[in-house]
Amino acid sequence: MSRIGKMPIELPAGVEYKFENKVFTAKGPKGSLERSMPGGIKVSEEEGKIVVERLSDSREDRSFHGLARSLIANMIKGVSIGFEKQLEIVGVGYRAAVKGEGFELQVGYSNPVMMDLPKGIEVEIPVPTKIILRGIDNEALGDFAAKVRAVRGPEPYKGKGIKYAGEKIRRKAGKASK
Repeated sequence: MSRIGKMPIELPAGVEYKFENKVFTAKGPKGSLERSMPGGIKVSEEEGKIVVERLSDSREDRSFHGLARSLIANMIKGVSIGFEKQLEIVGVGYRAAVKGEGFELQVGYSNPVMMDLPKGIEVEIPVPTKIILRGIDNEALGDFAAKVRAVRGPEPYKGKGIKYAGEKIRRKAGKASK
């Protein structure tokens, strides 16, 4: 039995779900999400908790059991409280600013880099060196945060670039002098 798959998921107040034709839909105060699930999965509710079970002990069903439970748990969390990713910008003159439908990054290139926000993701820039991304879809939020970080990833000598908040950058020694 999958250790992750057998754990029940708490259903917060104000969140509704529906599982029909292998499609799981969750609706809550933050919005709604929909995702197709693997075939051999059954979703039921017991005592205010969602239980994910597999229909057989085939290798494929066992492999998707924990995955389906994690996807459903992330959807429930997303529509109830949402997700947040924080990025920090390190470097002299490096900064970010909100511009129209997206935001602008000045990270050492000759021209500023414009980033358009995907649907369902919000950006907040409290100080020019900190970016806070929020959304209800954990997968889309993580993907967009990785794209923002890839604009100028942190380099190992001085640590300049865009990094996740709390990320440790392994530093290298510079040239050794004689």
